[in-house]
Amino acid sequence: MAAHLAAVSLAKGQPFELQTRPTPKPGPSELLIEVKSVALNPADGYIRDQGLFISTYPTVVGFDISGLVLEVGDSVPGSLFQPGITRVAAYAGFFWKSCHPDYGAFQERCLVPWQHAAPLPDEGISWNQAATLPVAVEVPLNAWDILGISSSSSAGTSGGTRENRKQKRDALLIWGASSSVGTMGVQAARLLREDHDSSFAAVYATAGAANQEYVSSLGADRVFDHRDPHVVDAIVSAAREDGLVIRHCFLATGQLALCQAVLKAFLEHKSQGGENQKAKIASAPPIPPDAEEVNGMETIFVLPSANEEERLARFRYWMGTWLVENLAKGNIRPSPEPRVMGKGLEAINAGLDVLLRGVSCTKLVVEVAE
Repeated sequence: MAAHLAAVSLAKGQPFELQTRPTPKPGPSELLIEVKSVALNPADGYIRDQGLFISTYPTVVGFDISGLVLEVGDSVPGSLFQPGITRVAAYAGFFWKSCHPDYGAFQERCLVPWQHAAPLPDEGISWNQAATLPVAVEVPLNAWDILGISSSSSAGTSGGTRENRKQKRDALLIWGASSSVGTMGVQAARLLREDHDSSFAAVYATAGAANQEYVSSLGADRVFDHRDPHVVDAIVSAAREDGLVIRHCFLATGQLALCQAVLKAFLEHKSQGGENQKAKIASAPPIPPDAEEVNGMETIFVLPSANEEERLARFRYWMGTWLVENLAKGNIRPSPEPRVMGKGLEAINAGLDVLLRGVSCTKLVVEVAE
């Protein structure tokens, strides 16, 4: 029987250990992927140290991978994935597979639902860059769904008529824009701004002073220093100066209370239909149990649907349509820049230790294979 190496989680609070595992065969709607690189997320560290999500040990965890398709299930569209040829970025599905070890990212071979995989361009994107994409894309696009705003304009139609441009009244706020999901959130928000059918005229973002120029280069119209004690007043004043309102916020990382304070300033603003529109915050971090509840404002934790049919349909769009098309057209780029923590699965533990101590405007990756 074929076998491969995996970084196995044996118990809560223990570092991953290298073990040999039998290589599985893909199910009807699955891909078997030869993992080339993995990207590290804070959730990976919480899973290792706190046992988050894990019901049974031992298991294999991790979300972000890039790699080569080795085998395809009988129900997988053959035109999309060719064994030994198709390069993919993929969002590992262990969370939805009862933490079954065959579906965790941190191993040399991984099973993935085909809807979770995005075929990559033949050139221009390295394995390390590709590994940074899946979670970074899923979270903000999922946030748009939660906020009730459209991400259907995959190409980002720029311009529009003068009348359409006049109707744009909103600024979309990305808080924590130098994080991985924050940088992709800025790029995705820029495409919404360029879509003449959307209501967004501007992308506002927060980032540390050292990263503001980079965030601007991704498409933010205004970038504010989240460390500024007057940052809330600065954002509100800027929006009023621009003649805009802020009713939607994507909290990539940071303090929920500050986002709430910004949106409070615009709660009395009426929509074009003459009614007060509810303000919404999509939060990538879990919502604190003691978070303030504000009348007229809703805060929602960003998490894919528990309904499998709905989840797979959304992932198929996020990965197979939005990501594929925007990469091909050059509308987005992997962000932020990857920082290689080492070669081989044994580098994952040390990489997670660095990540949990704090990094800024960088994505940590481990090279699993050439």
